Amino acid sequence: MTSGYGGGSGVGVKGVFIGAGCNRIVNNVSWGACDLVAFGAQNAVAIFNPKTAQISTTLPGHKAAVNCTQWLPSNKFEFKAKHLDRHYLLSGDAAGAIILWEYSVLEGKWRYVQQVPQLHKKGVTCITGIMVSQTEAVFASTSSDSTVHLWEVVFPSTSGGDCNLLHLDSLCVGVKPMVALSLSELPGSAGYLVLAMGGLDNKIHLYCGERRGKFVRGCELRGHTDWIRSLDFSLPVCTTGEANNVLLVSSSQDRGIRIWKMDLRDSLDSNQSAYRKEKISLASYIEGPVLVAGTNSYQISLESLLIGHEDWVYSVEWQPPSTASSEGIAYSQPQSILSASMDKTMMIWKPEKTSGIWMNVVTVGELSHCALGFYGGHWSPNGDSILAHGYGGSFHLWKNVGTDFENWQPQKVPSGHFAAITDIAWGRSGQYLLSVSHDQTTRIFAPWQNEVSLGDEESWHEISRPQVHGHDINCVAIIQGKGNHRFVSGADEKVARVFEAPLSFLKTLGHAISQKSSFTEDIQVGVQILGANMSALGLSQKPIYVHAEQQTPDRNLNDNLDTFEAIPDAVPVVFTEPPIEDQLAWHTLWPESHKLYGHGNELFALCSDHDGTLVASSCKAQSAAVAEIWLWQVGSWKAVGRLQSHSLTVTQMEFSHDDKFLLAVSRDRQFTVFSIDKTGTDETSYQLVSKQEAHKRIIWACSWNPYGYEFATGSRDKTVKIWTVRKDSSVKQLTTLPQFNSSVTALSWVGLDCKSNDGLLAVGMENGLIELWSLSVKRSEDGGVAADAVAAALVVRLDPLMCHVSSVNRLAWRNRRNEDSSSSIQLASCGVDQCVRVFEVNVN
Repeated sequence: MTSGYGGGSGVGVKGVFIGAGCNRIVNNVSWGACDLVAFGAQNAVAIFNPKTAQISTTLPGHKAAVNCTQWLPSNKFEFKAKHLDRHYLLSGDAAGAIILWEYSVLEGKWRYVQQVPQLHKKGVTCITGIMVSQTEAVFASTSSDSTVHLWEVVFPSTSGGDCNLLHLDSLCVGVKPMVALSLSELPGSAGYLVLAMGGLDNKIHLYCGERRGKFVRGCELRGHTDWIRSLDFSLPVCTTGEANNVLLVSSSQDRGIRIWKMDLRDSLDSNQSAYRKEKISLASYIEGPVLVAGTNSYQISLESLLIGHEDWVYSVEWQPPSTASSEGIAYSQPQSILSASMDKTMMIWKPEKTSGIWMNVVTVGELSHCALGFYGGHWSPNGDSILAHGYGGSFHLWKNVGTDFENWQPQKVPSGHFAAITDIAWGRSGQYLLSVSHDQTTRIFAPWQNEVSLGDEESWHEISRPQVHGHDINCVAIIQGKGNHRFVSGADEKVARVFEAPLSFLKTLGHAISQKSSFTEDIQVGVQILGANMSALGLSQKPIYVHAEQQTPDRNLNDNLDTFEAIPDAVPVVFTEPPIEDQLAWHTLWPESHKLYGHGNELFALCSDHDGTLVASSCKAQSAAVAEIWLWQVGSWKAVGRLQSHSLTVTQMEFSHDDKFLLAVSRDRQFTVFSIDKTGTDETSYQLVSKQEAHKRIIWACSWNPYGYEFATGSRDKTVKIWTVRKDSSVKQLTTLPQFNSSVTALSWVGLDCKSNDGLLAVGMENGLIELWSLSVKRSEDGGVAADAVAAALVVRLDPLMCHVSSVNRLAWRNRRNEDSSSSIQLASCGVDQCVRVFEVNVN
């Protein structure tokens, strides 16, 4: 992870964790020869290491969603790349831009090299590339604008040097765009390349040309009856010691996979041209067309048709070559193909040893009913692992752990949301981080302590998915205080929903944290709910009770077999290691305990007080009557207050450290402070203390000083202002921080020293960047604060490689335990770029 840089005041920042889902599009993922996987996460290019199941970094630079990635060298050229110090990555986005990145293997650092001159007018849908030498590569890109562009890139001989880009050719493919490309060198024709492209016209088009010359149309391959989604050339196959043929595999939405063989024929001889033409015309009817490249010709024939998938086949890929043992041959191309389909399976195909008929030898898949299939499948460079990415933005990895026979077992992978993340909250004692998103899920991430990880660093994973909903989720609040873990979430509906942790989660959390606290054990005693089920077509999650676990009702297996009601029951399990996607998606739900009715529009903001007795909620509003804040009493869940003051949506609320005040900020550019008095057990009184128009634009964020009655507000007007509530309950402005470069969208204030009243204010912006400011408030003997008594200074401006690439939606400091005397504190952030991030801030 990358370190931050800043004001030299003894504060250092390092990245601890990134959780992100994959963009849901074909060609989004690429597994390189360096054994790293690249994928698009909204506008960022994310990199993860399959060995650690951790996302190491995200690369900022794209202004639109990343559609496709391609490593140079790819996993296909791993045998050539063993001694390379630098690897390169191409990424294409929905606006037509392609960016070239450099990765230094020894340093583990990334560098933005350059943006390829933008020739595409619409989104890039596929990039393919091959290494033609150790320092040269040729790549092609296709787009929705029905053009294909070919480039040559020469890599620098030293680190940090410039890459030389040469535009080779542009091909217009007509009104039906191409969505799949593959490049290969032609065997026996030195310097000649062949480009296969397929798309919406159901045909495969072959173009060939010299490496630095123009590409000419060769021939068409017909056979598929629907859109062609993937193409992949094998490396030239050696049969008699010389490479004389190359294989092309294609997949389509017609559910079929076709293998085409391009066999090198004798050189064309002018004396035999008439005979050749006659022979070609006869053969082409039976075998297929002939591709002419220079003085050589290649007979193309359909080698095999593979039928086995039950839905669109989105990707096919040859197993990467292995280093050959025999001398004189650099590699050995395995006769093995991986296919991935929307039928939720990946298959490995190989020819049967005696007959040579291609057979499906391995099938792996996602059996969860809530998965909707795979967008792509990829081999690891050494061929012992296969990776799929699915409709839910998820990864699925299997590794062949067998010795004498193949045994493909699921492995841990990184996971995360696949849409904008709207809110985050730390668990009461900081044991886990809860996030909600427009992907309609709630997820829990936690460090898994008793896992053997590299070095001393804790390894973070998603350990639960408490809510899988039917509406985009906008806000969440974890209820503080004693008792079981509970949270309230608000979505694009008028109801807030309360969830309570089941016994299976509490026990899993016990395995995750290093020292089992009595706190967790005490909670487990009274919990009678093991897990939860999702009802068919419903939004509620029904509890599964502990005593009912053994009483499984007898069901006729044929009942409702093909109806929506045929949803399997969840099987809540206590996990002793981080769960994988199939388990997370269905078996880790929390039961819903209450619904909170009252608001007239979609929920927008939630917060809980520190005692765990009140929850405040707000909804989207365009009038004062709808913009009221509702107060709910925890336990009885009665509405105990309706606070009116704002005229537009209340964007964020927060209780002061002693719960005496509730601060709210709104789209109407005003903040309000209410005094809250919890006089009795069932009564709560409140009073409007102050209301001010604080900024010139929407106020997005607010945060209290944990040690006093000072608070900060952040706005679209690019300013952060510090205020204080005086003894007479009036509010006075203390200072305004220097103007920021972008709209301020998130704030979080953490206290460092109670006696000196020092703290850090984390500021998140619309451009994705995060800054840390030190705030020191000097009070007089009577507890008042003078206007010049606030000292503010920029401490750290986080490295853009550590930050979000789109708007930061929320910042949250991890709760420090009383016994925690360490000088480090963790900060969590979430944003529109689908990423949850955790930073470690060292305060020396």
